[in-house]
Amino acid sequence: AFLPAFMYSLKVSPLIEKISDHKDFKKLLRTRNNVLVLYSKSAAAAESSLRLLSSVAQEVKGRGTISWVDCGDTESRKLCKKMKVDPNSKEKGVELLHYKDGAFHTEYNRAVTLKSMVAFLKDPEGAPLWEEDPEAKDVVHVDSEKELRRLLKKEDKPLLMMFYAPWCGVCKRMMPSYQQAATELKGKYVLAGMNVYSAEFERIKEEYNVRGYPTICYFEKGKFLFHFENYGATAADIAEWLKNPQAPQPQAPETPWADEENVVYHLTDEDFDKFIKDHSSVLVMFHAPWCGHCKKMKPEYEKAAEFLHVANDSPGVLAAVDATVNKALAERYHISGFPTLKYFKDGEEKYTLPHLRTKKKIIDWLLNPEAPPPPEPAWEEKQTSVIHLAGEDFRESLKKKKHTLVMFYAPWCPHCKNAIPHFTTAAEVFKEDRKIAYAAVDCAKEQNHDLCKQEGVDGYPTFNYYNYGKFVEKYTGERGESGFTTFMRTLRERDHERVGKKKDEF
Repeated sequence: AFLPAFMYSLKVSPLIEKISDHKDFKKLLRTRNNVLVLYSKSAAAAESSLRLLSSVAQEVKGRGTISWVDCGDTESRKLCKKMKVDPNSKEKGVELLHYKDGAFHTEYNRAVTLKSMVAFLKDPEGAPLWEEDPEAKDVVHVDSEKELRRLLKKEDKPLLMMFYAPWCGVCKRMMPSYQQAATELKGKYVLAGMNVYSAEFERIKEEYNVRGYPTICYFEKGKFLFHFENYGATAADIAEWLKNPQAPQPQAPETPWADEENVVYHLTDEDFDKFIKDHSSVLVMFHAPWCGHCKKMKPEYEKAAEFLHVANDSPGVLAAVDATVNKALAERYHISGFPTLKYFKDGEEKYTLPHLRTKKKIIDWLLNPEAPPPPEPAWEEKQTSVIHLAGEDFRESLKKKKHTLVMFYAPWCPHCKNAIPHFTTAAEVFKEDRKIAYAAVDCAKEQNHDLCKQEGVDGYPTFNYYNYGKFVEKYTGERGESGFTTFMRTLRERDHERVGKKKDEF
């Protein structure tokens, strides 16, 4: 349909489709999958919105469609009635509704600015822009490489720039402190933010060594000096650091346990078998240099080793294996978590032991070595409604479900252990719904390493939401049962709304 002649003086883009007929509207929804519709009580009420939407239409050309329905003219009034839309009830006499994949999706209720509307139409399910948060008004929000270069060139004040991704949990947790610091330090320092997640910013990421999110860079007179790496910082911490900015202190490399003076026998892939044969009773601790539980246990293990070393009738010896270096041993004994304690008797593996974490417990057990209680079965061995997936069947399994929340985890990870019962209960809630699944992938398993990398897993647990096997977004909500169920319930309600709308419309 053509725009009325008087509207051309407003410079309304020909990309905006004016619709007044119900059949045309149905066709539009059938043929376009991302449509923003402006309903207005009259042509005059639509003026300022149409000016803005003309620019939006240009920016999202090929990715989104913008339409206008003037509920003030006779023909369109019927369409508005059918669609159950009444812009007269709105303060400005206009209403913006979004339709996705042929059905009503949501009312547009974010900032009515070019940038926010373009961001919304490029990713209608995505989170609002950071600058839409009124608390972030003093953060300088940068959108393009050109803007970044301009800011660095003209800004004399010291500048902190947060390169972030909208889905990143660490970024979201840090943003409140960062924006508070921006307000408190206004006039002395500049705190800026830039979403560099999309591929168009590869050059910037390369230039400032953005390997993960957030990456925070400190500049003076346009020159990059240091990275700021305290992601748990409060506004006061940021202010304190800015008084005397310094490069992150390099971590002194830790001395490997095997190189320290101690009486624990440190074994390797090469000498392990001979040692186990030569000693009739050996307790072996498989550990990793970065493992916190291992570090806590180490002094107790050393004390027990010293005690056994000087004992007249020692019940055994204590050994240790760095499983990150001696990979053949780690694989042979299926080591998937740290520390793992194994007991060897007369050259043979006899038991895997839980929680001998103190000198007393270690010595008491060696004096009377007996089988530990059976271990708790692995998550995937339990009967639950969670589907456990592996590399080869991952995509095919997901394609069968409309909504799947996948938890990528490692069995040894404490945060995963905390989340597992809640995730399992949430799966139980939806077990009767054939379109919904809660799934899990054990990233510690060799066969899943490539899959986890490919799905963007860089920490545990990571939760990804898939729609018919297609990745949609990272889940960053609460990790309790209510967080997991509310997320799925919202998706299901949206489905029902769409079906209801369709029935009303057609």
